[in-house]
Amino acid sequence: MVSLRERDAGTHGKRLRMLRGVLFAFFGVIWIRLFVLQVVSAEFYQDIANGKYSLYEELVPERGKITVHDFDDPTPYDVATNEPQAVITADPRKITDATDAGKRIAQALGWEGVDEYDRYALIASLESQGKQDEADSLRALTACAPATVTTPSDSPLAEGEVSSEEVESDACLQEDANVKKITDLIARLGKHDDPYEPVAEGVDAESLDRLLALNIDGISYVLKDSRSYPEKGFGGHVLGFVGKDDSDNPVGNYGLEGYFNDFLAGKPGEISSQLASRAYTPAIDGGSLVLTIDRTVQYTACKMLRDGVQQYHADTGVLVIVEPSTGRILAMCGSPDFDPAEYSNVGSISDFNNQAIFTPYEPGSIFKPFTLAAGIDTGAITPNTVFDDPGFVKLDDRTIRNALEKSYGKITMTQGLEESVNTAMVYAMERTGKDTFTQYVKNFGFGTLTGITLNTEVAGTVASLDEPGIVYAGTASFGQGITVTPLQIVMGYAAIANGGSLMVPQIVDEMQYSDGTIDKKLPVKVRQVIDAKTATTVGGMLVSVVENGHGKRAKVPGYWIAGKTGTAQIAENGGYSETAFNGSFAGFGPVENPKFAMIVKLSNPKTASNLGVAWGEATAAPIFGEIAKFLMQYYRIPPTR
Repeated sequence: MVSLRERDAGTHGKRLRMLRGVLFAFFGVIWIRLFVLQVVSAEFYQDIANGKYSLYEELVPERGKITVHDFDDPTPYDVATNEPQAVITADPRKITDATDAGKRIAQALGWEGVDEYDRYALIASLESQGKQDEADSLRALTACAPATVTTPSDSPLAEGEVSSEEVESDACLQEDANVKKITDLIARLGKHDDPYEPVAEGVDAESLDRLLALNIDGISYVLKDSRSYPEKGFGGHVLGFVGKDDSDNPVGNYGLEGYFNDFLAGKPGEISSQLASRAYTPAIDGGSLVLTIDRTVQYTACKMLRDGVQQYHADTGVLVIVEPSTGRILAMCGSPDFDPAEYSNVGSISDFNNQAIFTPYEPGSIFKPFTLAAGIDTGAITPNTVFDDPGFVKLDDRTIRNALEKSYGKITMTQGLEESVNTAMVYAMERTGKDTFTQYVKNFGFGTLTGITLNTEVAGTVASLDEPGIVYAGTASFGQGITVTPLQIVMGYAAIANGGSLMVPQIVDEMQYSDGTIDKKLPVKVRQVIDAKTATTVGGMLVSVVENGHGKRAKVPGYWIAGKTGTAQIAENGGYSETAFNGSFAGFGPVENPKFAMIVKLSNPKTASNLGVAWGEATAAPIFGEIAKFLMQYYRIPPTR
């Protein structure tokens, strides 16, 4: 039996041993900590003591939005904003069937071309098995099979035929690109020794959810804030895009993103700390832009332009619609366009150029109203001034002729505009005087920037008017030998429509700063170019062109429309092409109280029957008319006739 004293002695010994263990562990920790401080991290703490070590972090601001709204509806619609998007990657080592995974991923991400990939894969399989007849039969059924016909070299082609050379349609080329994208993905997923392969970036939440629902092994993602353009098809030429600079920082390029980059981007902040000081500068978020562009007008009118480019086999097309009284841009687009969310997919850097402001051209007959406006404003001519047209006129050492070498005899200036008579315009210019005519051309804004707040605007040139002699003024009177932009033309027509005032084109309605300040943009008048009476007179002459002349296909039932056609040879190799033309129509309506001024320009449009030259009155004019009809309905303008 153990006594009470013996039990106490044992308990006391255990406590001593426990205390010695705790003390040993405590001093061990201190020794290890001293070793780390004095040996392992000695250089780190020495730098702190010398003031060399600092903490620094950049605070990234949020980029501002770009919004639009509809007529009579203040609801903002984001056309450029920020949202988290996914970067999708794959570990091919975990993917057992690359083909199946690739096709399922493509479908989840909304890629086109999966069906075509399967068809081409089957064709290749049949060919590998020696079943060439079956492969050829399947290939013939594909919409992308090259179409060929054989026609005698001296016989005309029937409607819908192509030349005997093998030609692939744009749809075929696009289909091949879609198939190649899927083929490349499957090839990357098939690298079974590779731990990492990129799949896609900029993937939205809906597409990401569809992809994750597939539960494909080896697929992973990370989220990062990205520039997003939710209104698909709105217009890359207006918006521009956000790319990366040399330091991998986001930066706006082209369009509004480029012009307003500093405003939209904001200012980064920072947190920094050294031994004896700390600093904090908050980031300033970027401001937002509210545009003058009407969302519905932009979508509807630009679709009509795209359809027209396709219908008339044009190389390109451009459209600008402006409110004459204010200079507010209601719609602006080009065809082809690009998707700012996928700007890296363009075929050429030139695809980024906004044709409305970047691509000057010789306007042809749509310039003639400015020549007549100068003459009428100075009193040199009236709409009823008679000119006896011999069909040609000699200026300096040149002979100028009418289109198709026609002669019209005795005609008034109004008839000269209706029939688009070149020699009548030369006569009006001579009556006005070269120097006075030149000044009016410049006062209408030609040869100078319009001041629109978009990147890459060019001024065109009217420098030939300052050359000695009169021949350059003669050719300029009917729109050749000078270059202009579509935006300059439509602003000139807007000046005629609004009583003679040249306005600055305005595409931004408001600048909204991150501190709540709003800068509301007001209309800006550049100058009074012609008086109101002259503007009304020229407007009436342009109505006569639509009613009685070459502009009949721009009519809108129930309304008086003012406008002018133009078909100008495209300059090339120091001369003019005999087969390539620009077809344009510019005008405004309704003439009593114009709500819009508009230009439609097609580059090298061709007729559907024989792919030959198509005049502006047969191509640009009907597109103008259809859009004008829509605008009358959209703005609920009552008929006036």
